[in-house]
Amino acid sequence: MQHLLNLMLIPLYFMMVLSSQAANNPNIIVIGNDANVGSISRNNPVFISIVGALVNNMHKYNFDVYDEAALNMANSGQQRANRSDAQIISIARAIQRPPIDVAVIFSMYLTKKENSYITQVSSRIEGRLLDVQTGRRLGNFEIDTGRPWNVPSQCNTDCILQNSVDKSRLIANDLGTILAEKLLGLTHNSQDDSGITSHGTNSLNTGYRLIFDGFSSLDFTEIEEYLISFSGYNAYRPIEIRYTRTEIWYKSSIGTAKLNRNLQKMLADMGVSAAINFSGNTFSVKKITHRGKIKNQNTE
Repeated sequence: MQHLLNLMLIPLYFMMVLSSQAANNPNIIVIGNDANVGSISRNNPVFISIVGALVNNMHKYNFDVYDEAALNMANSGQQRANRSDAQIISIARAIQRPPIDVAVIFSMYLTKKENSYITQVSSRIEGRLLDVQTGRRLGNFEIDTGRPWNVPSQCNTDCILQNSVDKSRLIANDLGTILAEKLLGLTHNSQDDSGITSHGTNSLNTGYRLIFDGFSSLDFTEIEEYLISFSGYNAYRPIEIRYTRTEIWYKSSIGTAKLNRNLQKMLADMGVSAAINFSGNTFSVKKITHRGKIKNQNTE
């Protein structure tokens, strides 16, 4: 009977694990850079087929991929072509519902070689993974079609694009698989020394800006002990230190929800009241001082 019960519980266990892993997956957007010289514009079928191929490959690896057009419906100006890297990153950072963690940015290039009887075309696609909030490059790759293919002689630009959809989709599939595997290696759930998965964290370290306002240097000494003990902690670096204000750059694989919970628990353990605000990748912790509750810094 116990053996039968265990067999019944196994599927439930794996469902719980997969659900937890999915909750920790980064939110991804696939977006093209068509401002580079020689890159194809986003306003043609080849570009659209590449986006579809990249998205499908991310889905195969169970990543959550969101549609740029749907998320930016309120701002039609963001749909224009020839957008620079700075504009693309600005667009990705502006999306807050849901917040975008990783942008898959690609550019596609077509080259042709003409002679008197035929035109040969080859294509190249380059892509990279970008941590939207920190600007950190997570990986990049470039792939080409190798052997060129033939199109009709005197084939103009529209003709070449029409004859390039299938070939472009093939190399986009290859690129999508490679980038998805790179991302999978960065974001799998971390494990402790015993091999137990620590849910709410992954191996993709994220940079957070933590601001502690109204806390003295003595307060922050105590806070520091908590920060370095949080799961997923990697490193931290002071950005600004004042008598009652400390700002640090905090690197961790912990998710925003879990970091918020840890900060709340830390404040409760310290017996301190504070307001926590979060935006982008910034946590602002502002101390609420009650009358008669100020610590004497000279107390032994």
